[in-house]
Amino acid sequence: MEALGQVLTVAQMQAAEQAIIDAGTSIDELMRIAGRGAAEWVWRIAAGRSVTVLCGPGNNGGDGYVIAETLRQRGLDVVVVAPIEPKTGAAQNARAEYQGQVLTSGKQAHAPVLVDCLFGSGLARPLSAEHVLLLRDLAERHHIRIAIDLPSGVESDTGALLNERLPQFDVTLALGAWKYAHYRLPARAKMGKLQLVPIGVAAVDGAAQLIEKPHLSAPPVNAHKYTRGLCTVVAGEMPGATLLSAEAAMRAGAGYVKLLTSKRPDGASRGLVVDNAPLVDALADSRIDAILIGPGLGRDEVAKASLHAVLAQRRPTVLDADALVMLTPDMLDEGTPYLATPHDGELDVLCHHFAVVAQGRQARAQALSQASGMVVLAKGPDTVIAAPDGRVALAPPASSWLSVAGSGDVLAGIAASRMANGADPFAAGCEAIWLHGQAARICGPAFTADDLACAVSRAYAAAL
Repeated sequence: MEALGQVLTVAQMQAAEQAIIDAGTSIDELMRIAGRGAAEWVWRIAAGRSVTVLCGPGNNGGDGYVIAETLRQRGLDVVVVAPIEPKTGAAQNARAEYQGQVLTSGKQAHAPVLVDCLFGSGLARPLSAEHVLLLRDLAERHHIRIAIDLPSGVESDTGALLNERLPQFDVTLALGAWKYAHYRLPARAKMGKLQLVPIGVAAVDGAAQLIEKPHLSAPPVNAHKYTRGLCTVVAGEMPGATLLSAEAAMRAGAGYVKLLTSKRPDGASRGLVVDNAPLVDALADSRIDAILIGPGLGRDEVAKASLHAVLAQRRPTVLDADALVMLTPDMLDEGTPYLATPHDGELDVLCHHFAVVAQGRQARAQALSQASGMVVLAKGPDTVIAAPDGRVALAPPASSWLSVAGSGDVLAGIAASRMANGADPFAAGCEAIWLHGQAARICGPAFTADDLACAVSRAYAAAL
């Protein structure tokens, strides 16, 4: 069965394609499957307009020849620009099957639609000056730009741009499986709308997964507030952050959300239960299903004592903000479910405390998860979540309007609510990321963190 949600490295993709070939599909037929699948999308986008296909020397160029011939047979005006002759056997065969016009220079190519098949996911070095100038020139003279698998000049595993001033594309058609560059900056910003073209790739062991819409459900008919989960949020010296977390938690599935604080903060919702008991006493409630600590906590001695009190409970815990800065390895209990939600600065501090040395958000999140036993949700414009057992999930693009103060507090509240509702830390983190992004889409532009928290219930409704 084809696995459509996985994200593969170049090596994993090559192995997956080889497995298809070993199972009896020739490399030429596999190229036809990929090219014809991509051509279907180009056909729809072109809508009868003429097309220029830029073909390189490798198998990505071979896909381009298949695309061009498929469109030509359907009656479209197609021209191939091929600055280099094909060098692989499959690409040479695809070139031989193409019956249309081939130009070695792009100067005579004028069409509304450009299809970039110059180089694909195997590229690891910058484009030559000749090729990058050709690509820029064609992009400037074609109003609709489609990249096949990846835009030329993008490094697949890291999302790095190998050349400066690479053109912007309107659509990128991923062949067979998502690649890391589809969801990593800065490459992601160049790709426009993403569409996957299936070619029969099976599930790959160890592959990362794309976070997709969760399948949530309404409470059963016999539910009550405790069966839906008691989520507690520990307050600190800055009550606004904890109120945002609590408001989000109340809308993300938990049946009972309680704020643990010495006094009821101004602006607290009437539906939010406030427990003024000493923290150790309040935490002793055996009905608590998940605890959130960190938003608005502070870093003084009182805050440190609160963190120690929470971790001593050995209950499912979401650690965010100030709690992450104060966290050290000796505080954690092996076997207790933890979800850490650091931004890049907090991730730096955690890696220092846990003696983790790695480069890049994903690599650091994975190494920190292994070293600490926590699930690590490393948040940012290309969020990644890593589990100690090796699972990795990548977030789809979310609204850039999420770059607002308090957005992370809302995310932490959603995650704690999902854990209280019964999700394990990895699942809770994935669900929280999706709900957070969906709430932002519901809010539209220029929203506040309060708006975002209030939209969580509508985001939840979208996943029912």
